[in-house]
Amino acid sequence: MDYKFLGRINSPDDVKKLNNGELVALCEEIRHCLISTVSKNGGHLASNLGVVELTVALHSVFSTPKDSIIFDVGHQCYTHKILTGRFEQFETLRKEGGLSGFMRPNESEHDSFVTGHSSNSVSAAYGIFEARSKIDASHASIAVVGDGAMTGGMIYEALNNAGDANGPFIVVLNDNEMSISQNVGAMARYFNVIRSKPRYYRFKHNLQKFLRNIPLIGNFIYKAIFKSKVALKNAIYKCNIFESLGFSYLGPVDGHDVAKLKNIFTIAKEQNRPALVHVITRKGKGYSFAEENPNAYHGVSSFDAAKGVAFSDKETFSSVCGKTLCSLAEKDNKICAITAAMCEGTGLGEFAEKYPDRFFDVGIAEEHAMTFTSGLATGGMKPFFVVYSSFLQRAYDQIIHDCAIAQTSVKICVDRAGIVGEDGETHQGLFDVAFLSSVPGMHIYAPSNLSELKFIIEKVAANNELCAVRYPRGTVDNKTPFTFSDDEFTVFDDGKDIAVVTYGREFNQVYDAAEKLKKNGANVTIVKLNKIYPLSQELICKIKGFKKVYFYEEAVRSGSVSEHLAAKLMEENFKGNFKAFTVGNDFVPACDVNSALKK
Repeated sequence: MDYKFLGRINSPDDVKKLNNGELVALCEEIRHCLISTVSKNGGHLASNLGVVELTVALHSVFSTPKDSIIFDVGHQCYTHKILTGRFEQFETLRKEGGLSGFMRPNESEHDSFVTGHSSNSVSAAYGIFEARSKIDASHASIAVVGDGAMTGGMIYEALNNAGDANGPFIVVLNDNEMSISQNVGAMARYFNVIRSKPRYYRFKHNLQKFLRNIPLIGNFIYKAIFKSKVALKNAIYKCNIFESLGFSYLGPVDGHDVAKLKNIFTIAKEQNRPALVHVITRKGKGYSFAEENPNAYHGVSSFDAAKGVAFSDKETFSSVCGKTLCSLAEKDNKICAITAAMCEGTGLGEFAEKYPDRFFDVGIAEEHAMTFTSGLATGGMKPFFVVYSSFLQRAYDQIIHDCAIAQTSVKICVDRAGIVGEDGETHQGLFDVAFLSSVPGMHIYAPSNLSELKFIIEKVAANNELCAVRYPRGTVDNKTPFTFSDDEFTVFDDGKDIAVVTYGREFNQVYDAAEKLKKNGANVTIVKLNKIYPLSQELICKIKGFKKVYFYEEAVRSGSVSEHLAAKLMEENFKGNFKAFTVGNDFVPACDVNSALKK
């Protein structure tokens, strides 16, 4: 495609030079660019197609990096990247060494904050706003929040705090599924038209200034008019939560009409006070496949843009988890499943359909989900909280306080554990071993393949432990000949001097390596951990007799199983050599899973 306008955009200043008609054409070019790139590289498509006009309008009215814009979660920031001097690099999106799929300040000065997890944008934007206000009051700070992120409690903590902001602190509510504060009736529609014009707010500001300057009675008149206006507005509109928290509520406005968006953002900016702009958008806008099935196009691998996504029926760890829970629920009416807005991603779609009264999607609220799960267990249910590893990080306090101290038999299925690939630093599941192994009474399991995952879930469902079952994204090719065991570890005994200890999917690679060594006449003993924590005394006794011990695991070094094992061996006066191969204590950027595992 010949990008007539997009090719001329080198910075947000170039967006401001285009008239409304040209901006509409620019939006169409951006959509083509998004579909073309994501179909090759994979990524988040439906959400980005839904915010094209919104992002173009923001950059038409505000000026980054002086004004800060933070996209909540950040997976819908692709248009922002394109408009801020990264169009030529956009083909490297989510590739190793290329552009991140999320906002990254080390990538561009226009990315004001690291994003990747939900519901933190208002807190970050307000912090930036207050910090910059100490230096230069002539700036705005904007948080673009999806309606899904509004299910996260942190948002409301931030809104409660930010309602006192002295200046243009703006929250843009990108509403593509629900309606907040629905306005009805002719009067409401009329006032909404009036309120969407910048000149209305200029008149209002000038009138306020005039009245307050009248000696003696001016302030009294202003307050009387204000109270009457509020009473009338509340009777027609009904006061909403945002106004109660100190925000001026603007909208709703069509999120695909650039002219209207520019108007309402100009109003929000000129009000010079906290404002919430309610924007109505459609996920997948402009691409029929994504409009009809936005969930399927939320996060996608590469696909044929002309034909749409080809859905695979290949089994994954996630799908096996969901099917196993369905099987258990069929036999036991106390089995229930909990997710934090990740029903399909965690493989719980079938469970939700078959057992709706025992399926709970609590929204993007992992802290609540963890305590809610403990409450279910306390009440006599057998709950499984199925959650991505990187999102479970948010519930650490609840695991300790509401599960461990409370001694509830909660089961946590930790999906996306280990390296996840192109989503990068914020989504790698590398910390769960460290923080879960620090919790008293926690038992951690790590299956090596799909069948073993089923075996372990069935096993833990029958016990009263507080436990976590961690497994990677996707699937593995299982060519390793072993049978499932209730034992905490399995030994493949060929060597006398060297032991290799591992768990999870790394076992498959270690086994392959051992077979190659065997052909060269070098035999090693493989110790496969089935239960990775706590470590039994039997395991320590088995390993301490070797001269060399190597440990391979997909986790950060600090708090890793290998670190726990090394400490135990030292206590037993281990005389041999011990070497651990872990991720280290660094964040792993976006790259192919196999590439990361090689590193």
